[in-house]
Formats: sequence, C-alpha cells, structure tokens
Amino acid sequence: MKRVLTAAITALLLAAAPAFAAEIAGVKFDDSATVGGRSLVLNGVGLRSILFFKAYVAGLYVPEKSTAPATLLAQKGPRRISLKMLMELSAERMTKAFVEGIEKNHSEAQLAAMKPQIDQLTATMAAIGTAKKGDTVDLDLVDGATRISLNGQPKGQQIAGEDFYTAVMRIYVGEHPADRDLKEGLLGG
Repeated sequence: MKRVLTAAITALLLAAAPAFAAEIAGVKFDDSATVGGRSLVLNGVGLRSILFFKAYVAGLYVPEKSTAPATLLAQKGPRRISLKMLMELSAERMTKAFVEGIEKNHSEAQLAAMKPQIDQLTATMAAIGTAKKGDTVDLDLVDGATRISLNGQPKGQQIAGEDFYTAVMRIYVGEHPADRDLKEGLLGG
C-alpha cells in the first residue's frame, strides 16, 4: 500500500511540473505556450550571440511544428517569439537590431509600407527600456496584432497587422537572418 501511495504522489507531482522541451545556455523552454487562448508548440530554440557574448536565447512557438521557414511564415493565428536575456541590452540596441533585421529581409517598398508599424515598434521598445539579464521579452501575435511584453507585462501599444508579425519573424527565420545558428535552432535543428 505504501508503494502505491508513493507512486501516486510521484505521478501527481510530475503531472503538475511544467514540461520542458528544450534547454540552451542553462535556460529552459516549456514545450508549449498558450497565446490568445490557443495552445502553441515549441518549434525550436537557439542562441543569439553578439560578437563573443551570449545575448539571449530564443524560442519559437507556433500552431504546428515545421523545419521549413516558408511554412512557419505562412502559418496563421497566434505565435510567439520568446527572448530570454543572457545579458543587458538597451532599448536602443534592441530596436536597432529589430529594424536592421526587418530591413535585411524586405524591399524598399515593403519597408515604406511598414514605416508606421516600425515606428510603433521603436516606441514600444523605448517603453521597455533596458532588458536586463534574466528578463523575458515575448513578441506575440494575437488577433492579428503584435503584442510585446516584458516578464509577462504588456508594453506599448499593439502593432496592427499579421503581415508585420511575419516581418518580425523573418528577422529570425527569413532568408537573411540575424544569426544563422539561431535560425537553425528555431527551425528545430
């Protein structure tokens, strides 16, 4: 009877514990996330290095796993890019990286059309301020708008347009990613 009770308690504790699908640079990522009321799966994780420094680890949560960038970019509905900071990054530095990443993956005409959204992204990153080591910055797509949060707290205004979120995803899994190793990790490699 004692063994049965011990086994039952162990099973309950394991069921209550979060399931970690991946760990990179000592940072664990849950195997799923709920965004906009929808359960998403962890597609992959990767490390973003800047020069010789580990800047952050990222996890990509999507409705359906895929190793094909085009498939991931074409998916509809909620998605999440979760950045877990390994070093302190100023709003200016993060904004510059986001904007450069968007510029590398889009034509001049596309950039001109996205200018209001890019300006709004810049304002939102300013609202976040410095992201400190240990912070989590989530970029979520919910109801056709990009929502950015710091440690679970929404920052700035929503940025309208599912196409803009796709533009942000291209920074990570597009033809000209910010970091090729990070892209490979997010694609599940």
